Amino acid sequence: MKLSQFKFNLPKELIAKFPSENRDEARMMVVHKDTGKIEHKIFKDIVNYVNDNDVMVFNDTKVFPARLYGNKEKTGAKIEVFLLRELSREQRLWDVLVDPARKIRIGNKLYFGEDDSLVAEVIDNTTSRGRTLRFLFDGSYEEFKKTLYELGETPLPRFINREVEPEDKERYQTIYAKHEGAVAAPTAGMHFSRELMKRLEINGVNFAEITLHVGLGNFRSVDVEDLTKHKMDSEKIHISEEAVKRVNKAKDSKNNVIAVGTTVLRTLESSVSTIGHLKPYDGWTNKFIFPPYKVKVANMMVSNFHLPYSTLLMMVCAFGGFDVTLNAYKTAIKEGYRFGTYGDAMLII
Repeated sequence: MKLSQFKFNLPKELIAKFPSENRDEARMMVVHKDTGKIEHKIFKDIVNYVNDNDVMVFNDTKVFPARLYGNKEKTGAKIEVFLLRELSREQRLWDVLVDPARKIRIGNKLYFGEDDSLVAEVIDNTTSRGRTLRFLFDGSYEEFKKTLYELGETPLPRFINREVEPEDKERYQTIYAKHEGAVAAPTAGMHFSRELMKRLEINGVNFAEITLHVGLGNFRSVDVEDLTKHKMDSEKIHISEEAVKRVNKAKDSKNNVIAVGTTVLRTLESSVSTIGHLKPYDGWTNKFIFPPYKVKVANMMVSNFHLPYSTLLMMVCAFGGFDVTLNAYKTAIKEGYRFGTYGDAMLII
């Protein structure tokens, strides 16, 4: 497949700037991947498409406030720092992206907070935009983390194109988020409310949780026409014995396995046996899924509507079929569905 095949014209006004008022009341397009048939529903109608003993797989990663604003020593120049991952708890080392990168060199000190309550020193260049920072902080690790997170901002993707609001702290997070480490939310899961989870449970649906700490690679643009040459950023994943048991039991008894989002799909496909069984795993994945990849674990999927050229769109096309998915996207544009992080949902069955 070529990058240019994933182009479509998305009107700017269809990129959602705010979430729907109630999590489970976003619109939901149901796409039948075998026939291409399309139905228009709202998200809580998902209960009508799943059965007793089906398994829904959720990504229980938790987003942390990864965006910091500070100033450079001496010049006072404004600097944005995006925390990517913690490298050393003891030494307070973090991998970060800085903007504007050209002004920041090894040895520079950066100051954060109104009273400069947090100071960091640049100790390494990792990429053209990336740096390694050492935070200079005398207190305990807990106090350091508290200060860091008080100064940090909810890391809404840039394409949302508005100021972050206090409500984003709660809304840019799934209700079942547990394990901190993501710099972007697993957006398909944001449509699930507590009431809806309860209804699914009452209907006999089982839940399995995996963890993939979503990195910025999700938003990195693909800059090669030949997709086989694109390299995904590595992301940390964990698949427990418990999740494996639930998923494999459903597969063996011919029940549905529903992947809630592209992050779940990637995680499941990163640790699968030749007969399509899930295996426990703790480590990293840089798996890139695009057509004509044959998905082995899940047979149903929940997803948001993704942006043109994105690796997320490519993954959904691999699951739903290229023509069926792009036709559904054309319909979504015509019907005014909302795209992106805070947008509407798609259920592929």
